[in-house]
Amino acid sequence: MTQLPTYGHERILQAQGYQVIAGVDEVGRGPISGPVFAAAVILDPKHIPIGLNDSKKLSAKKRDALLESILAHADVSVASASEREIEQINILRAAHLAMERAVAGLKQTPDHVLVDGNIIPRNLGIPATALVKGDSLSVSIAAASIVAKIRRDLVMCDLAQQFPGYGWEKNAGYPTAQHLKALQDFGVTPHHRRTFKPVHNILYQGKNLNC
Repeated sequence: MTQLPTYGHERILQAQGYQVIAGVDEVGRGPISGPVFAAAVILDPKHIPIGLNDSKKLSAKKRDALLESILAHADVSVASASEREIEQINILRAAHLAMERAVAGLKQTPDHVLVDGNIIPRNLGIPATALVKGDSLSVSIAAASIVAKIRRDLVMCDLAQQFPGYGWEKNAGYPTAQHLKALQDFGVTPHHRRTFKPVHNILYQGKNLNC
């Protein structure tokens, strides 16, 4: 049976004197278009939604139901870093920037942050612990993963209406076969990440870089 994330890491930190614990996660590092999003969530330990898990392991219907419960009982903040910021500072730093913005946007200032991954954002300014595969270990991070994914998917669906043909409403900007073909057929949009290889190759194909 698959082990669901728990409130165990949060309880350990609370036993050490950290009372307000936030989980933070990002979504959108792999796509070649669209911003990268992050969410920060401080759960109420008395009202933890049942069934929290890594957003990638949940159906869209289940994510939507959990989002309603998360928003009803938790302190939630969502933030992003734009395509241009991704190009300027690289995708890892942009993801961390979105995380920093999400934590800063919480109503409460956390005493400690649980961060999904193996690197703590350098400008977080709050004691933090990095948890590899944290969205499968901590319910706070799992909640953040759900919020971030739903928000980013909504943005990509909106952008798909403005730029039809790329399939963003289905692929969320990931480089699927349909997306790559559309990139060849229709070209690069303002929402493509120009430093990512498939996009960069389209922009510079046929150009003599020795000129």
